[in-house]
Amino acid sequence: MANESTSSTLSELYTEIVAEALFVASEKSIMRPLVKNYAINGGGKSVEVPIYAAVSAAAVSEATDLSNTAINPTSVTITASENGIMTTLTDLARNSAPRNVAADIGKLFGEAIAKKIDTDLTALFDGFSTAVGSGSTALTAALVFQSIANVRNAGVSMDGVSTVLHPMVAYDLKANLTNTFANANGNDLANEALRNGFVGRLGGVPIFETTNVANDGTAGDYKQGVFHRDALGLAMMQDLKIETQRDASLRADEIVATAVYGVGELNDTYGVELHSDSSIQ
Repeated sequence: MANESTSSTLSELYTEIVAEALFVASEKSIMRPLVKNYAINGGGKSVEVPIYAAVSAAAVSEATDLSNTAINPTSVTITASENGIMTTLTDLARNSAPRNVAADIGKLFGEAIAKKIDTDLTALFDGFSTAVGSGSTALTAALVFQSIANVRNAGVSMDGVSTVLHPMVAYDLKANLTNTFANANGNDLANEALRNGFVGRLGGVPIFETTNVANDGTAGDYKQGVFHRDALGLAMMQDLKIETQRDASLRADEIVATAVYGVGELNDTYGVELHSDSSIQ
């Protein structure tokens, strides 16, 4: 394009967009802190994650040699790819905006990247070999407990186990726990759900809500997950990056946000797909 130049200086526009985008991308991702995070450094665009099988200790008689325990890890490869979004902000649009349009763009871009990361990670729920519930079943506390039991049966600790639900399905869980219409004066857990509208933990496991979970193709049917942190991995090669490029002939700035990362399943038995149907959708 004619009269086009790229600036490496941190212009006011660039600074405002970057500050807002980085903050929002970090705060808006539900899944990122719930999984194992890796950095891809040096050459290549992949990371090899070693997977170790559990080993056992045994009683040993005095003055008896210990037998050798072989440690032969397998590995999972996570390969990064580019993800991005671009918009063109004209001088006229920027100068006539009633508010700080640069900060608004930063917020939108940060949310877009966070949503893409969450969507890619929650899509891995469908790959878990163990599934609980179905697309014709409303979610109950019993189904959550069953999912937690399956994960715990793999030998993982409770620390690091999370439940991720779609808000429309989480409603059914809250209604099931509170028994709102039959007994509004139920136990402490029921009362807590009634007061706050959200059950923070169930069976010792924190519950998170996000709309970025896969639908199975039928309205209200969602594929959610109960999983340990070691079940899934996020490998970041380049975190959110903002670049601007001036197009003088267009009297505008091109604003580009990119992130280079990959996701993958690490331990299949450490996660359960929780499939359920929302009663209100």
